[in-house]
Amino acid sequence: MKKIITLDKLKINEEATVINIDSKCKLKRRFEDLGIVKGTIIKKEFYSIFKDPCAYLIKGSLIAIRND
Repeated sequence: MKKIITLDKLKINEEATVINIDSKCKLKRRFEDLGIVKGTIIKKEFYSIFKDPCAYLIKGSLIAIRND
């Protein structure tokens, strides 16, 4: 059984598959526009000096997302 975690808990070079985007999230539509939908594979590439934001590889594009 696979564990369920949020993006901010991924380690560098670790991949995860999106199973859900919190429907209460104000940015849900923006994430969907970026291609972050159910089934999308996301890989954490690196993070800034203060570990926020982090860069994720999503469908061939590197996208920075803040933890909050």
